[in-house]
Amino acid sequence: MRATFLSALRQATLVLALFSIQPVAAAEIPIGMSTPLESGPVALGQNTRLGVEAYFNAVNKNGGVHGQTLKLIALDDGYEPTRAAVNMRALIEDKKVLAVIGNVGTPTAVVAAPIANETRTILIGAITGAGLLRKNPPERYIFNYRASYAEETAAMIDGLLGLGIKPREIAFFTQNDGYGDSGHAGAVAALKKHGFTDTDTLAHGRYTRNTTHIEGALASILDAETEPRAIIMVGAYPACAAFIREARKDLPNALFINVSFVGSAALAKALGKDGEGVIVTQVTPSLSDTLPGVQAYHKALKQLDPKATADFLSLEGYLAARLLVEGIERAKPTGKPREDREALVKSLESLNDFDLGIGIPVRFDPKDHQASHKVWPTRLVHGEFQPFAWSQLR
Repeated sequence: MRATFLSALRQATLVLALFSIQPVAAAEIPIGMSTPLESGPVALGQNTRLGVEAYFNAVNKNGGVHGQTLKLIALDDGYEPTRAAVNMRALIEDKKVLAVIGNVGTPTAVVAAPIANETRTILIGAITGAGLLRKNPPERYIFNYRASYAEETAAMIDGLLGLGIKPREIAFFTQNDGYGDSGHAGAVAALKKHGFTDTDTLAHGRYTRNTTHIEGALASILDAETEPRAIIMVGAYPACAAFIREARKDLPNALFINVSFVGSAALAKALGKDGEGVIVTQVTPSLSDTLPGVQAYHKALKQLDPKATADFLSLEGYLAARLLVEGIERAKPTGKPREDREALVKSLESLNDFDLGIGIPVRFDPKDHQASHKVWPTRLVHGEFQPFAWSQLR
């Protein structure tokens, strides 16, 4: 009787033990991001994060990377360098991220890039075209998806001069920091290549980051000896929207041309009916394009959030995430951060003529850490940014 009781007790204990076993969570690959999420130009950070998460979600639903789940750890920096520096340290030293992706802005890149290099951690797909991330030869741990601001502003200059606009009829509205400096320098270099050397005489208005105090900048441009027919703008969407709205009262026929970082969707929303004809150069194809990479982005975005609205920045985040994940696939991470980061550098540098599905091959190699050099011009028509050719503006 006692033996029967003990046998039954053992079986009951075994059953309870089996029921108490919890499934072991799949190993995670932590990826970091420092970006404006709750303060500053939040639309830029939120949309970039959305695009990265859309691709990570698609990969995770398909089994992850070598059976491991991608996890994005995004921290708010408010588009302020000091907060970005704290975030980078926390992500790398505390969260042990494999890489950092999609950080938004040049001012924050000024501090993020040195920390990435110091800690030997990959910083990939930063949402900035600044030259400080595009040194020659490239810094080992810095990888870019997008075309540079120099390439964007050179495309603007080529387009404007092709329309018959004279160099003296071009003015600048820029953020008073490294971001504004980088875009302005690119346009100046392009003008000099066209033989115009008096670039210091061109009207140039500046404003302070994270403000919409554009009055002084506008006054500088309106006081110029030559009335501008085109204004190249290197700023964030709140200030650029405020400037365009006010400038159009005195310059109704001028062209307003923004670099991609402005945040197209946020700019269009902020301008409303005042946005008709505003130009933004993009570093991705049009959202309405039938290219396979764009269509895959739309599918992944809806899979993550059926209510999400497509945006150039989330598309850029999605494409940068694709590049990173391809590198991780090839590197086969082992869970040892330092070794995995070095393996990831080598695998990213092996992406030769990789097909992102955007109509052009992209590539990394040890001498070039910028995947794409393509610029797509778009123009705001009835509330949507549509691709165009500069010759159409004649």
